[in-house]
Amino acid sequence: MLLDLRQVALIADYFVVCSGQSARQVRAITRDVIKAIKEAGQHPRMVEGAPESGWVLIDFGAVVLHVFSPEVRTYYALEELWQEAPVVVRIQ
Repeated sequence: MLLDLRQVALIADYFVVCSGQSARQVRAITRDVIKAIKEAGQHPRMVEGAPESGWVLIDFGAVVLHVFSPEVRTYYALEELWQEAPVVVRIQ
């Protein structure tokens, strides 16, 4: 899911929220996104969390990627917390 935060928050322009079904998938998503961004000549500002915790946050400045396990995504419910932010893209 891609949330447009530009009108509701100052912390980032967009949140990307996605899930991996296991710590291994969360790790793979995180690794591959960082690799693709670096190949494009950019670098993440910060990476927080660990796949085993169920939540990895990658800060690219204007875009923040949240990679969750399903359980942790349900618990933190970022989509509900930022419900005023328009959904740009939703992929199931």
